[in-house]
Amino acid sequence: MANDFDFTLIAKVLPILLQYLPVTLEILVFATFFGMLLGIVIAIPKLLHIPVLKQIITIYISFIRGTPILVQLFLVFYGIPALLKLVHIDVTRMDAMYFVIITYTLSNAASFAEIFRAAILTVDRGQMEAAYSVGLSGIQAFLRIVLPQAIRVAFPNMANTMINSLKDTSLAFSIGVMDMVGRGETLIASTTRALEIYLALSIVYFVIVMLLEKVLKLNERYLNRYMPKEAASS
Repeated sequence: MANDFDFTLIAKVLPILLQYLPVTLEILVFATFFGMLLGIVIAIPKLLHIPVLKQIITIYISFIRGTPILVQLFLVFYGIPALLKLVHIDVTRMDAMYFVIITYTLSNAASFAEIFRAAILTVDRGQMEAAYSVGLSGIQAFLRIVLPQAIRVAFPNMANTMINSLKDTSLAFSIGVMDMVGRGETLIASTTRALEIYLALSIVYFVIVMLLEKVLKLNERYLNRYMPKEAASS
């Protein structure tokens, strides 16, 4: 490690690191989108108390919560090819990016499932009965009456999950994905200036998280636009 701290290096490497920001955002967008879809699907058996499925999903959520995302990443990276090899499908040459998105999708889905389940339970059951009384089917009542209210309630926790997921993407380079952290590691190897590079990375992540928080806050206010101010700010 060099003794003299080089402030100018931070400014020099920032544009280089930002070139890899699209990779980070791609992981975040796909993992959040598919994680939400899968989260809704796996929340349903727990809400409906479907035997066996409910127990399996509970174990799945507990496993995701109880293991580090880095371990999950390696389990998916090595586990999926090993399982598919049993049915003579070779995915060992598949882009590591797919394994990263699968891992973060599975991880996000566990969080979203519990968030959606808790939010749906806050909606008064009487509203479903009222929906039935005006001729709506169960699916129509859920999609048009329950889900919009549940999303409003769930949104703050969904936003926290997205922000945590953004920060977790910094581990993607562990299996060979060249994102901002991966590029930072190569810069450290070539410059031997670890502190400056990590400071540059922290600046980039901090600014992105701040911007994402602003966007999510605006969306939260939009979802609460018809709510009393006291309820919206609680």
